[in-house]
Amino acid sequence: MRRLWLAVLLLAVSGETVAALRVVSLAPSLSEIVVELDSADLLVGVLDAGERPSAIKDVPSVGRYGQLDMERLLSLKPDLLLLWPGSVGPAQRDQLKRLNIPTFVAEPHSLEQLTAQIEAIATQLGRPERGGARASELRQNLDELRQRYRREVPLRVFYQVWDKPLYTVGGGQIISDALEVCGARNVFADLRLPAPQVSIEAVLQRDPEVILAGDQPQLDAWNAWPQVAAVKHGQLLLVTDKGLERPSGQMIEATAKLCRLIAPDR
Repeated sequence: MRRLWLAVLLLAVSGETVAALRVVSLAPSLSEIVVELDSADLLVGVLDAGERPSAIKDVPSVGRYGQLDMERLLSLKPDLLLLWPGSVGPAQRDQLKRLNIPTFVAEPHSLEQLTAQIEAIATQLGRPERGGARASELRQNLDELRQRYRREVPLRVFYQVWDKPLYTVGGGQIISDALEVCGARNVFADLRLPAPQVSIEAVLQRDPEVILAGDQPQLDAWNAWPQVAAVKHGQLLLVTDKGLERPSGQMIEATAKLCRLIAPDR
């Protein structure tokens, strides 16, 4: 009986040791995922870019987007790195590889991939049950959005990232998948770059029925081309929610807002 009790105690201690990871997140979206999994207690360092969730406001910084403080990171003695490749330059990514610190790389190109990666991150954190519950909730929400906003003929949408020069999102970018969930089609889905530069002529040729942008003056500039379907029918729509730019669980709600913006009648 005593041996059995000792075995159970050792298992419990071992479980606590595994769970007590020292995690450094190298992207704001990955930090958000950890918070959404109620695992902020594991974060010992984060890469900054914009406002942080309140749950991690006091977590030490390891630099800013594109400027990783390698010395600071090493001083935190992480057991696990969460990395989005675009947040760290190529030279520093090579440095990280040589450190041999266990690293989970996340770069989802679709909302389903995002959901799967949230589940995988929870497993890496030693809290798989939280990942399973969160993933199940997100998949159900996505299924409901797809059913509600499905169209026989998808709406042609141009998603403007910037105007000078003119940038959009390509087909491999997760925002393009969010548009599909909303019953729309990215008019530049055939371009594989995440953020390709395009010409005004190319936009005119593809004649979008909806133009989306995060800046009102950028939208207003399209009134110079009244022949475009989106201009003709007053479908120059302002995307005020920045949640589409952060691929964490909250992006599903941001996608729901996008759907309501594009198709308020549904």
